[in-house]
Amino acid sequence: MVLRLIIGLAATVVALVFAVRRVLFLYRLATNGQPAPDRIALAKSSVGEDVKLQAVEVFGQRKLLKWTVPGLAHFFVMWAFFILATVYLEAYGALFFGLDFHIPLVGTWGVLGFLQDFIAVAALLGLVAFAIIRVKNSPKKLDRKSRFKGSHLGGAWLVLFMIFNVIWTMFLFRGAGVATGNFPYGNAAFMSHLVGSGLKGLGHDTAEALESVGLLLHIGVMLVFLLIVLNSKHLHIFLAPLNVLFKRRPDGLGPVQPMMSDGKPIDFEEADPDEDTFGRGKIEDFTWKGYLDFASCTECGRCQSQCPAWNTGKPLSPKTLIMDLRDHALAKAPYIFASEEEQANLPEDVLKEAGRPLVGGADVNGVIDPDVLWSCTNCGACVEQCPVDIEHIDHIVDMRRYQVMIESSFPSEAGVMLKNLENKGNPWGMSEMKRLDWIEELDFEVPVVEEKMPEDTEYLFWVGCAGALEDRAKKTTKAIAELLHIAGVKFAVLGPMEACSGDPARRLGMEFVFQMLAQQNVETLNEAGVKKIVASCPHCFNTLANEYPQLGGTYEVVHHTQLLSHLVETGKLTPVTPIDEKITYHDPCFLGRHNKVYAQPRDIMAQVPGVQTQEMHRCKERGFCCGAGGARMWMEERIGKRINTERVEEALETDPDTVSTACPFCLVMLGDAINEKKNTGDAKESLEVVDVAQLLIKSVKGEPAEPASAAAE
Repeated sequence: MVLRLIIGLAATVVALVFAVRRVLFLYRLATNGQPAPDRIALAKSSVGEDVKLQAVEVFGQRKLLKWTVPGLAHFFVMWAFFILATVYLEAYGALFFGLDFHIPLVGTWGVLGFLQDFIAVAALLGLVAFAIIRVKNSPKKLDRKSRFKGSHLGGAWLVLFMIFNVIWTMFLFRGAGVATGNFPYGNAAFMSHLVGSGLKGLGHDTAEALESVGLLLHIGVMLVFLLIVLNSKHLHIFLAPLNVLFKRRPDGLGPVQPMMSDGKPIDFEEADPDEDTFGRGKIEDFTWKGYLDFASCTECGRCQSQCPAWNTGKPLSPKTLIMDLRDHALAKAPYIFASEEEQANLPEDVLKEAGRPLVGGADVNGVIDPDVLWSCTNCGACVEQCPVDIEHIDHIVDMRRYQVMIESSFPSEAGVMLKNLENKGNPWGMSEMKRLDWIEELDFEVPVVEEKMPEDTEYLFWVGCAGALEDRAKKTTKAIAELLHIAGVKFAVLGPMEACSGDPARRLGMEFVFQMLAQQNVETLNEAGVKKIVASCPHCFNTLANEYPQLGGTYEVVHHTQLLSHLVETGKLTPVTPIDEKITYHDPCFLGRHNKVYAQPRDIMAQVPGVQTQEMHRCKERGFCCGAGGARMWMEERIGKRINTERVEEALETDPDTVSTACPFCLVMLGDAINEKKNTGDAKESLEVVDVAQLLIKSVKGEPAEPASAAAE
């Protein structure tokens, strides 16, 4: 017993010394990042929500269970870590107090013994499932199609092997205890008794020796496993609950975070690029929450498998982006920790890593390639799918900010868009007076705000740049206006006083132009006394509702599908004319994933007589982007397959008569791709893309709805 105690204690002390050193290293690295006081304040202010998040996201494994088989396997393996902690409590009790030790009070309960054995067997089956999934999805077989492409596969197999070692050593220890009579649980611990029955024939002395060997092996495997976890991607075992705790609320992706320097929002009137942190130009510029994101990545590839850029042959993988940032941070850590005098004496490989720019092409060996950064559509599929709530978009936008505002390095065609925003207040550079042209085609008057909202006006109709200036989107604008008029909803528009919401500038990374436009709009809205806004563009909707409060503009904002659905539900709009068509609906990313508006557009279509809806295989929270978000609407798509083409091919698989959506950007992108398919004979000539509002007005008025894509022909 003394020898067993000495060996067990010595191994534990040595392992804990290395474990503590690693934890202190990681803590020191993370705290070298920028502060993020908003995350701490948010966690403190929503304790009830924090408890719910831990219960649902961590213990309930909500996101992982969407991936049925691997999710269920992970659920059992994860719970094995919690429940089998009681076995390790028993193991250390046996080490100190003898092999007949049991946990006080509960240590002889059959329920606990059964639960320990059951979860161990379930975890073993989970390991088998993981092994099959990894072999089946091997990158060597599937290349880019595998979600494990780019992951550290050797480490993953090592961890599976270590979990297997935990399980078999546990049953050796417990089975030998059954054979010697030291095991405290009855037959409910079915697997331990099964192993024990096989060991009884070896004799008491042999079984007792095996019990000591099994005990030391079980403890030793755990200690080695601990060190592996602390030095691998499986660090998420400890960090995932923290990352969930400090994630942004609510569940929808919502706003881009303000530009922060030293934990405070940047005031551009007083900002100094030499002193303030403009975006992320080096790894030290990330906040501690950024480091927490990097270290929490499980390399599971669920983000990668859903990313529209990756799925169309572009270099962006949200997974490898996070991995590259993490690996760079770890490699540069000695340089970050060193003083100026010490830095000169660091090894050459550390100095080489420290000298790498955060963003740069192959010629300068940047950590992140510019094509990776500019391929992102901000669709949010990566954030939605990530089981540990990594916020990829925040990091991409912050790196873009540095490239745009400090390096002036971004796709040249986006520069035209920025100039148009600065000079004309819209991305197309058209005259502000053009914003009222669509009204002339209506047979009723639409009030235009001059100084104050007209009396008894309920909503300001935020038309948006596309809705006022783009021919296809203008048809949606007119349909919405007519529907509101028919329903008796009093509304007005800003006309020339409306400027771009600033979304394209902010998503590109030009925060200065965003704030210029946003502050102008907030001032206009506040002076006009606007309280409630209905927006037709999901990008404007998201910006007005979620980002303008950062600048003092707080309003009740709804998307037009939300308002129209309510008007239909309350009987103020009645679809009467059948539309006998098969329709597939495309979820706009900034309406769906970013703001969780999935039901209302579908509810509207469900109320239109004759409509047969057919979902694409990627829909709702797994919907596939049209390719226009993240300011990609104004950038050329030179790499890989066009994202809108990929999405239209998915739509064509449903053999639709019409493709519907609820976003002007999506109208343009899908309409262009459909017209290309018509030219090649891959789509029927009658196929069109229309907004949900156009379908509704067609049924309410009994008149043909002019398809949005007609203008492009």
